[in-house]
Amino acid sequence: MGPTSPVDFILQPPVFHPVLPYITTIFGGLTHGKMVLVQGVVLAEAERFQVEFQCGCSLMPRPDIAIHFNPRFHSRPHVICNTLQNERWLEETKFPHLPLKRGEAFQLLFLFGQDEVQVSVNGQHFLQYRSRLPLARVDTMGVFGDITVKSMAFLRSNPFDASRTEYPFAHPMQLNSSKLAVPYCHLFPRGLASRDTITVRGLVCPVPEGFSLSLREDPSHVPLRLSACFRTRALMWSSSPDEALSHAEKVAACFPFHPQRFFELLLVCEEGSFKLALNGISLGQYDTPWLSWNRITELWIEGDVTVYSVLS
Repeated sequence: MGPTSPVDFILQPPVFHPVLPYITTIFGGLTHGKMVLVQGVVLAEAERFQVEFQCGCSLMPRPDIAIHFNPRFHSRPHVICNTLQNERWLEETKFPHLPLKRGEAFQLLFLFGQDEVQVSVNGQHFLQYRSRLPLARVDTMGVFGDITVKSMAFLRSNPFDASRTEYPFAHPMQLNSSKLAVPYCHLFPRGLASRDTITVRGLVCPVPEGFSLSLREDPSHVPLRLSACFRTRALMWSSSPDEALSHAEKVAACFPFHPQRFFELLLVCEEGSFKLALNGISLGQYDTPWLSWNRITELWIEGDVTVYSVLS
């Protein structure tokens, strides 16, 4: 993939407060000059964490990992970088004097060249690592371990400047402006269709009673609603085919939400049904043969949550 391939110009939205472990596709893959910014906090009792840039996201067999960035805090803090090929680790490279501390905030910036990555920590250059796999194969990023991630951003340098070798100045992302006022209404001007997806990222309030997500045809008709009740510890979905009939069903045997925990909820529209997933784990598929996706015009979120993003 060349540096001026059209796919390189795809804009990838930032991710706020992802739940770890977190794996995501890198739009357009890794190209010369691409940057990835990770902001977060190291946990007070942290042993290690890792950021990996990998070739695919299969579970079996394990995908090749071009760049494994692994800070370790036990004994003498250091960073291990390595490459996984054909499910075997190659010879690791150790970088001492880790400029990260337990319990403190950090900013990591990964700047990719043709076959190497430069990593800065809190605005200062820390290491350069040459991958033993072509970075053009990388299309997936994973974050794991003992940190809380506040934001991740995928940045593009000037696509016409292939000579960039230095770090750009990266302003910390201000999360205050990312919060959406609740109740929140997200519009679907053209309705929905089979295979459309809706992703909601948010934070449960400290003392919650409940919250709900409603798909509406208009304010008076709510054909589909997902409700979380903390008093009964029940997650339910309900549907009203018309004014006289209604259907309700429990989604999960174990209540999956907790106070002051971040979540990512995914709803996938299917022909005559829908699928739900929470934090990357499937919650099942539910039949709604009476539901007309093209008539849904808005998503309404209300209750004891802070909403950071709604993607559709």
